[in-house]
Amino acid sequence: MSAQGESRTDIEVEWQLDALDLRPVERWLALRTGPTAVAESIPGLEIVPGAPKRLVDVYVDTEDWRMGRAGYVLRVRRRAGRLETTLKDLSTATKGLRRRLEVTQPLPASGLSGLDRAGEVGWRVEALAGARALNQVLEVRTRRRPFDLAIHGERVGELALDDTVIAIGHERRRLRLTRVEVEVQPAWVDAMQPFVERLRRECGLQPATLSKFEAGLMAAGIGIPGPPDLGPVGVSPDSTLGELAYRVLRKEASAMLARVPGTRLGEDIESLHQMRVATRRMRAGMDMFASVLPVRAGRLRAELGWLAALLGEVRDLDIQLGRFDDWTEEMPGDHREALDELADLLAGHRVQARRALLEALDSRRYERLVSGLVAMLAQGPSSRSTAGRAPAVVTMPELIEERHRAARKAARRAKRTGAATDYHRLRIRCKRLRYALEFASGLYDGELKGFVRQMTRLQDALGSMQDAAVASSRLQVIALTEEGASLSRAAIFAMGGVAGQYRSEAEHLLGDMPELVQLLQGKEWKRARSLMELRQKAAAPLVRQPTAASAEARQIGVVGRARPALVNSTSSSLATSRPGVSPRPSPEPEMTGEVSPLGTDTESAPVTSEASVPATEGDSAPLGEPHPANGSTITPIRRQVAPS
Repeated sequence: MSAQGESRTDIEVEWQLDALDLRPVERWLALRTGPTAVAESIPGLEIVPGAPKRLVDVYVDTEDWRMGRAGYVLRVRRRAGRLETTLKDLSTATKGLRRRLEVTQPLPASGLSGLDRAGEVGWRVEALAGARALNQVLEVRTRRRPFDLAIHGERVGELALDDTVIAIGHERRRLRLTRVEVEVQPAWVDAMQPFVERLRRECGLQPATLSKFEAGLMAAGIGIPGPPDLGPVGVSPDSTLGELAYRVLRKEASAMLARVPGTRLGEDIESLHQMRVATRRMRAGMDMFASVLPVRAGRLRAELGWLAALLGEVRDLDIQLGRFDDWTEEMPGDHREALDELADLLAGHRVQARRALLEALDSRRYERLVSGLVAMLAQGPSSRSTAGRAPAVVTMPELIEERHRAARKAARRAKRTGAATDYHRLRIRCKRLRYALEFASGLYDGELKGFVRQMTRLQDALGSMQDAAVASSRLQVIALTEEGASLSRAAIFAMGGVAGQYRSEAEHLLGDMPELVQLLQGKEWKRARSLMELRQKAAAPLVRQPTAASAEARQIGVVGRARPALVNSTSSSLATSRPGVSPRPSPEPEMTGEVSPLGTDTESAPVTSEASVPATEGDSAPLGEPHPANGSTITPIRRQVAPS
């Protein structure tokens, strides 16, 4: 924020220095004010005393700490009979210097209940707190002696001597702080640095590590709650499939929850984008690891789809409005006005989409989704699941191979038809393949990253094609509605030009597709497959196998409780040893119906294959031998023959 914020008016730059006693500072300042002031190293610096002030500050937050968890503090200040509210971020001080967002808005006599939601503080509070009530957390009373700082007559900041008392708890215990604060305009930070350093050194001051709010919370024994502890997320080559599944999902769930405050606030569109990506990755993980997840994971996956659709609607408009900003800068005046008119219309759509998203994030439905995810992921994998206990390096290669086959099949179809819907299908298949590779990355110490990079390149190109299709389709819909009829002729003409630009971009990307699609079967894929086969072969002899007695018991419907013994297999076959799963996948179902051009998160149903067949407790078999329960064999991943 600091680098970008040096020219912003809503950035506060302030040194906070703790003092054991303010009297030495008062004497030091007395020598530097008035006509007998001692010369300073900063030419033209003037220190002008101001009138003392009494400040009463009340810090507030919701019951579930939405402001604090988002990294903000909300203060209501009463001074000279007037009320104002200020929102600041809780950025960390560096040697006593803080750079942070600070926006202030006047309040009516009714206080926060009368806060104008359109103001600089109001809209942020509404976005973060939603419908939740704001409650008092701390009360802080300060006696302040201010000094204006000016250089050659220009006011550059203020120095304040603060004697502060913080009331703590119902018993109103008191914490006292004596502090020197030097707030300067961002452009004058470097010029004032020597003055502040000299003040600190000669008056025995220490850089403050905590703000007054943070010091009050610490003294009261109050902590802003952090994210829920979902359990370990680290993956190693020794991880079982169950451990891998839960650790992947925990990582993505944590990423989703961490992005909620930024998504609610909406100032950084990247927060919403990353939250949407996390929901997508969780859904892909729940598909991939269905055999080791509880039944309720399916319901949670559906709810994540609901959330992803709301996020996607805002994200699509963010992308489109960003393109408008770029184009507007290149346009002459008349065309720029037409584009601005069209952009204003889309901005209204974004406001509506964000309102729907915020309502969803405030809903009981969302709360149930989060609580369900937290409960499932904190519980961890079942120790009774044979599929979950299998080494992930033995099981994952076939799961990855399945997604590779699906992507290859979609690529052949898209190449044959050239249809946008088929390239959309290919994008989804490539995304699932990429996610599977990333999920497995920790098993192979990151050695799959070469192929992951290639899949990212292909997916980005396919994503750009889809973005163009979505944007063009949205404009076509607008043109056929009352909204389109309300636009000026110039705006309608500009809309046609923009739609043509999108079509041109899509056609250009389409021309690059044959070369990019070849990456699916290039040397990086062959290298990744060889590596997975090698690790699979090394780990396969450690797969636990059932005894003859337990196999017979399963055949008559009795599940044994004894753990299977280790089998030292001498078979030379590379085996996936996927317990209870047939090696030959059933044909992948084709997507039916049209792919919605306005729903970029719309996906076909999960691929139905052996990956989604639930394992039976204790199911496994010697490598390459018939399965004791269903007669199938367990085989290595199959090499693909490139089509001519």
